[in-house]
Amino acid sequence: MPLIRRGPPANPPASSTPVTPPGLLETGSTSERWAAARALGQVASAAQSLARALRTEKASEVRQAIFTSFVLIRTREAAEALASFIGSDDAELRTGALDALGAMMDVARPLLPALLNDADPDVRLLACELVRPLDPTDGTALLCRMLETEQQPNVCGAAVDVLSEIGLVSAVAALRQSAERFAGDAYLGFAIADAIARTSKRPVSNG
Repeated sequence: MPLIRRGPPANPPASSTPVTPPGLLETGSTSERWAAARALGQVASAAQSLARALRTEKASEVRQAIFTSFVLIRTREAAEALASFIGSDDAELRTGALDALGAMMDVARPLLPALLNDADPDVRLLACELVRPLDPTDGTALLCRMLETEQQPNVCGAAVDVLSEIGLVSAVAALRQSAERFAGDAYLGFAIADAIARTSKRPVSNG
């Protein structure tokens, strides 16, 4: 007697496979997504799952949990994923990405040259802030290299602001070149003059 294929049972048994944190991160309730995001902070390979969820997540508390997990993961892949949000139109994403990168500068530092040379001037401007906590010698070199070719006054202003705080005397030449390039911008000229006065008093360390 041939077997007759019947339709599925009215109440199929639930899957015995538990929903994984990445699944909950995209399909769960707000509290479940938050918990899944925090759980993934213990999974070194979760950077892409977190980044994918962050692109569509709207709840601030879940976003914050995702940023926290990126910092806990603390890998080059996590830093690269965060860097991709610096140019976002969403201010909360930009700020969260910058704060998280700043908290993991030991792995984010290699990304700075590319960020400071990004085609998007907004990315370059925001990346200047990531230089502020660096060793002054390192930070000065990074920003001077950027100033050599920077054509956007707002970006130049951001770099000058950071150099005013951390820059060494070795920044003076690049600052003077910028002053010549933006000679028609009175406000920027004043900021550069102030930065030159400040950096001139900070000798390059021999240590």
